Amino acid sequence: MIADKNSLAEKVNEALESLRPFLEADGGDMRLVEITDEGVAKVQLLGACSDCSMSMMTLKAGVEQAVKKIAPEIIAVEAVELTKA
Repeated sequence: MIADKNSLAEKVNEALESLRPFLEADGGDMRLVEITDEGVAKVQLLGACSDCSMSMMTLKAGVEQAVKKIAPEIIAVEAVELTKA
């Protein structure tokens, strides 16, 4: 179980921030939605990333690796789709 989600979220956001220029260059972005008790970072893909055929590869090969480097407590990064109310 993850003890301090707030400090972990800061680390994950730091990793996302380091990748943001690359995502924005292609018209995309992402944001952290939550960190589960099991250590999974759930992110929402935004803009061009939300429907890009390469987004899952980018998520696993790029984002997950960057997040785990800064926050080794994270066991996985998963994309979530939020419904509009």
